[in-house]
Amino acid sequence: MNVGNILEEKGRDVVTLRPTVTIGEAIGVLAEKRIGAVVLTDEAGEVAGILSERDVVRILAAKGAESFQETVADAMTPKVVTCGEATTLDELMDIMTRGRFRHVPVLQDGRLAGIVSIGDVVKRRIETAEREAEEIRQYIATA
Repeated sequence: MNVGNILEEKGRDVVTLRPTVTIGEAIGVLAEKRIGAVVLTDEAGEVAGILSERDVVRILAAKGAESFQETVADAMTPKVVTCGEATTLDELMDIMTRGRFRHVPVLQDGRLAGIVSIGDVVKRRIETAEREAEEIRQYIATA
């Protein structure tokens, strides 16, 4: 299983915003879409950063409600770790674990092709474990 397989199943839609929107607007999008992160893109569509729930909590703790009027560029993570569609599930789990990331944007040919969350990874790992357990049960039953 690789990231491309996950995107084929879950879809490739990614919520994006510009780094110039306010933190208040971005929080509204996160709440409305029920997502934990939004990818920030520049005018050319290139990934400029990512804003996660952790980023929001960090700036709210530091500046309080006044941070709602600041731009997302003030709170985003500018150095975004990405993966490709050929990245395996094990490689992605390693990336997420080492970096303590819950969301990893997917690039294909330098363009944003999707986003994978820790929930997507856990879902696929559970499906794989259940499938392997069923195969073992069938093997034992027919032996």
